[in-house]
This record gives sequence, C-alpha cells and structure tokens, in this order.
Amino acid sequence: MTTPFSSIDWSLPDEDATVALAQRLAEQVCGRTPDGPAAGGRIHLRGELGAGKTSLARALLRAGGVTGRIKSPSYALLESYNVSNLYFYHFDFYRFSDAHEWRDAGFDELLAENAVVLIEWPEQAGTRLPPPDLDIRLEYAGTGRHARLTACSEKGQQWLTHLDTPRR
Repeated sequence: MTTPFSSIDWSLPDEDATVALAQRLAEQVCGRTPDGPAAGGRIHLRGELGAGKTSLARALLRAGGVTGRIKSPSYALLESYNVSNLYFYHFDFYRFSDAHEWRDAGFDELLAENAVVLIEWPEQAGTRLPPPDLDIRLEYAGTGRHARLTACSEKGQQWLTHLDTPRR
C-alpha cells in the first residue's frame, strides 16, 4: 500500500451504522456531491472472515443504486453492476492462492478510474493491484465492528474530507 494521506475511525455498533457509512461513502464514490471528485474509484476491504467486508460492500452497492439481488462474489470472484452508466465491480480474492491469478483472469482491465471497484481480500493479489483510493479495514469490536478508513490517493482524501463523520 502507498503512503496514506490520512485515516478516520468509524464505529459500527450494528447493521444500521454499516448502512449509514455505506450511504455517506456512496455519495462520494458515485459523484453525487457538487464539490466532490468525479464518480468512480477503487476501495480495498480488509479484515478477518466475518468482519463485515461483504456487508459493507452490499450496503454501498445498494446505496449506489443497485437494485435486485446483490450476490457475494466469493465463488464467482466478480459480480458486476451498471447503474446509469456507472459500473460497479465487486471482487473477492479470498480463494486466490497465487498473486498472479487476478491478472491471469483479465481483471486488471476492469480497474478503470470511472468505475466503482470494490475488492475484498486485496492482499491475495500481492503487490499486483494498483493502490486503492481508499483502504477500509474492518475489525471486531465487541458485538459490533470498527472501521478504519485510510485515504491512499487525493481522491480518497477528498472522500474522507466530505464524509462529515466524527473522529472516534
């Protein structure tokens, strides 16, 4: 990962808090704020099994306008969606055993700047992925979760600046 610009911590005591974070983040990544960056960007989701990576991704996709069933890409490796000409690509690299597998699968072509790219288990691709705009690490915190959002680009920094969240 590149040198981070800044980080914020976000408490996720329940599912409603996860949805609220996803909604605020969707406003940024979908380009819905007048002074924010253009739509699209890369988000890496990290954490132990069950820490909430897929739940956060689903909530962000829903907040981004995806309707219908949102499937986990655990077995397919990729689920893609199109909402008003904005593409969403949700990857899950958990099953990769070799860092070259993601490129061999042709996924590098989908990492466009004008798409929303969510990657669970990015560490399974080693150093082969370009740096994210935002790196989100989820951890258990009692019965809830704790999220650390780290900006890894100027776009990611703009997202954090506009999230309007209290620092915890």
